[in-house]
Amino acid sequence: MTEDRAVRGPKRPLAVGGALALASALAFGATTPLVQRFGRGVGPFVTAGLLYAGAALVSALAIHGTEAPLRRRDAPRLVATAILGAVLAPSALAWGLQRTSGVTATLLLNLEALFTTVLAVVLWAEPIGTRMGGALAAMVCGGAVLVTGGRAPSLDAWWGPAAVVVATLAWAGDNAVARPLADRDPARVVLAKATIGALASFALSRVDEEGRPPASAVAALTLCGAVGYGASLRLYLRAQRAIGAARTASLFASAPFVGAAIAWAMGERAPAVPTALAVSLCAVGVWLHLTEEHGHAHSHEGLAHTHAHRHDDGHHTHGHDALPDVEHSHPHVHAPMTHTHPHGLDEHHRHKH
Repeated sequence: MTEDRAVRGPKRPLAVGGALALASALAFGATTPLVQRFGRGVGPFVTAGLLYAGAALVSALAIHGTEAPLRRRDAPRLVATAILGAVLAPSALAWGLQRTSGVTATLLLNLEALFTTVLAVVLWAEPIGTRMGGALAAMVCGGAVLVTGGRAPSLDAWWGPAAVVVATLAWAGDNAVARPLADRDPARVVLAKATIGALASFALSRVDEEGRPPASAVAALTLCGAVGYGASLRLYLRAQRAIGAARTASLFASAPFVGAAIAWAMGERAPAVPTALAVSLCAVGVWLHLTEEHGHAHSHEGLAHTHAHRHDDGHHTHGHDALPDVEHSHPHVHAPMTHTHPHGLDEHHRHKH
């Protein structure tokens, strides 16, 4: 039996999740040209290991008890995401950054959004409307405009960009595989993934006989990892929890523009007309995302699960001896209900459209 309940909460939940995705993009995009600068002469596996060592350190400091913990059955998924996103992707990116310009590399990262969206539709059947399709197209086209800039690079010049594309494919696979982990504690997820990735990367660096980097590079790359991989990934998982893998990845496509701006500030040149056009396209894409609204009558089936929640959102009506007024996590049961309200693609709103 269903009942209609009034729902309180964010009036525009897609915009709230979008803001988290943009914050994640800002943290990641800002560090990409810095990784290129401080990673010069450092092996790709050592670079990946230091980046994720930084991510693990900052995540260990952010763990608290209000989120759902990891479970034993999450282990295979964590290992898969670590291999894809914490070993293969950063190693390929580090190798590519040493063989192409910072602007080209950071803007090629736009492809991650396209690949992630395709995987989210195929694997998770996420609904992609006209508005989101237009936003994704605008942001990817903006990156393409800046990458080409009216030039046709030689074949030899494509080895670096090709490695960056491999990195985007690996991160897209990571995003798709990790989607169920978004409902767990983001700090614990990042700590586990980063620890596995760092240890594997350092082991591969020994096999490949990569040299030891100077202390300055170690410190700089570890700090870049803490911000651009640790803090960024926690924000990314929280955004993915709220708006799904495809929308999070599409908004994350703004990260290359942040990286490109920093690369230009560090001395790299870029043509004026392509730059203006690309920034305009990116702005259109962000605007389409942040102004997206979604709400309709929908039904919830009975469900028992564990995740972080509050009791003022219209979905969590179970009782407590002393009702907490803050976010908390424990096993709880949902009764079937039908109602209408604005919603995103969080754990309770992954119904078919």
